[in-house]
Amino acid sequence: MSEAATAKRPRRTKTAQRPQRAKAEQRPRRTKAEQRAESLEKILDAAEYLFSKNGFHGVTLRDVAQRVGIHTTLLHYYFEDKKDVFEAVFARRAGVTSARRIAALEKYEKEAGKKPTVEGALHAFLDTDLDLYYEGGELWMNYAAFCARVSNTPEGAELMDIHFDPVVLKLVSILRRALPSYSEEDIFWGYHFVTGALMNTLARTGRIDRLSGGLCHSDDFPAVKRRMAKFMAAGFLALKA
Repeated sequence: MSEAATAKRPRRTKTAQRPQRAKAEQRPRRTKAEQRAESLEKILDAAEYLFSKNGFHGVTLRDVAQRVGIHTTLLHYYFEDKKDVFEAVFARRAGVTSARRIAALEKYEKEAGKKPTVEGALHAFLDTDLDLYYEGGELWMNYAAFCARVSNTPEGAELMDIHFDPVVLKLVSILRRALPSYSEEDIFWGYHFVTGALMNTLARTGRIDRLSGGLCHSDDFPAVKRRMAKFMAAGFLALKA
């Protein structure tokens, strides 16, 4: 190589390398606990999506592992079996939605005082959840679809009882005061119809999109929010007619 070519080649001095090395050294390393938490979240996200599409029996641990991009044996580091994964997926977000709805119902109960209304109680119960799913993005919408799919299965119904009964019973207690002349039977049937409509909405099957020719969209939770509480409140009142 000629001296001219050598002269043109830029020298990589130690001084020029220092800023990059210093920058790399300043970058905080993740702890093992942080790496484990990140891996766990990825597994639960993958399982949540798959369960929302195929239910409990339509998903295997191999399916979850393949979606995450890991070997199936690694799942057993975190979970005993598929049922353990399923319960973890259910519980991960259940506490958030339950706490928000309880807080909304208690706030409404305090504001309404001695004159709660059916529509007011239903707004507190429904709107809070619809906002959470819609504003929470894709992962929360996956959880909504997951709950809708599994709520009428033996595996899901058991977990619904564990995680959501306190919220339902709080709603029922307010409805009793809003409808003092109504029978317990009517109030519980009314709740049954409400939760059926809610689960159908959370499922986002796209059926209403097709039936309406695109006029309505199953993922348009704001549109549902504007209508559902009022519609269901009228249904409660009609039970007395």
